[in-house]
Amino acid sequence: MLRKTSVGPLKKGIEEVSNMEAIRLHKVVDRAGELVVKGLPYKKGQHVELILLIEHPATAQQPHMTAQQLLNSELIGLWKDREGIEESCIHARQLREQAQKREVKK
Repeated sequence: MLRKTSVGPLKKGIEEVSNMEAIRLHKVVDRAGELVVKGLPYKKGQHVELILLIEHPATAQQPHMTAQQLLNSELIGLWKDREGIEESCIHARQLREQAQKREVKK
């Protein structure tokens, strides 16, 4: 899947780069050290810069649930019988406020 994004003026070292266009393309390395990219909307001889971002297995995105899958999961109503939560909206707001106020250990 190709996704184009326009990027405004950027600083690159000490030179300014204007009117850059970014394309995000997710690929899997097929053979050790080789990556094949085809179908780019550029002409032969046009200069491009590649930046590779390596996705580590621990941080790889998990598939997203559809709304129907979420409704069919056990997540909905998980706490319905829990005691001490009369108003779920108020409880959720209090949890968010506590999380925002907590101190970060350095």
